[in-house]
Amino acid sequence: MWDRVMYLLLVENRGKTVGIVLGLLAAILFVSYGFFKTLFIIICIVTGYFIGKQLDENKDFENWLNRIFKK
Repeated sequence: MWDRVMYLLLVENRGKTVGIVLGLLAAILFVSYGFFKTLFIIICIVTGYFIGKQLDENKDFENWLNRIFKK
């Protein structure tokens, strides 16, 4: 029974499930910390994601930083 429920949530409705979890997390952060602190947390998470993605794709991290912070 629970196997079928987990399959439905994680495979067939992945987008909806991720959206609900992210919405719940955002609501908890807004209530706990306020708008600007939550916005700062989200910016840090997105920045970390993009840096991690660059490293995972084996792209030259130094060249990427030079493009961001042009000398």
